[in-house]
Amino acid sequence: MKIHRIDHVGVIVNDLPAAKAFFLNLGLEVLGETEVKGEWVERIIGLTDVRETVVWLGMPDGQTTLELVKFHTPSDEKGIQQSYANTLGIQHIAFAVEDIESVVAKLKNKGAELFGEIQNYENAYKLCYVRGPEGIILELAEQIK
Repeated sequence: MKIHRIDHVGVIVNDLPAAKAFFLNLGLEVLGETEVKGEWVERIIGLTDVRETVVWLGMPDGQTTLELVKFHTPSDEKGIQQSYANTLGIQHIAFAVEDIESVVAKLKNKGAELFGEIQNYENAYKLCYVRGPEGIILELAEQIK
């Protein structure tokens, strides 16, 4: 048995257009968009009456795929639960970026929130956390040359 790579990261959202725009603004590209429903998906995810819209976004280098999913049915009765950097479970997606200050400025201009400050980690990386739509947390990392 051998694991080759992480295929994609799935993010469930309520406002698909806002989440899609956020990641397009970050620099990802749309790879595809489709409606998913039927017994085959219900048997995979263990839910019934599934109808969802899926948008696949890719990195410009083609290495990683992000899957945004909007469930039309069934809906999550709890709604968006705001999480923090120390909330248990999967909490953020990390992106390697160039010119972290301009990326943060661009995202803040579109409504994203910087958690704290951009920090220099041992003169190896500049790092920060940003919250986007639906509470999505991104870690941005710029390698210092």
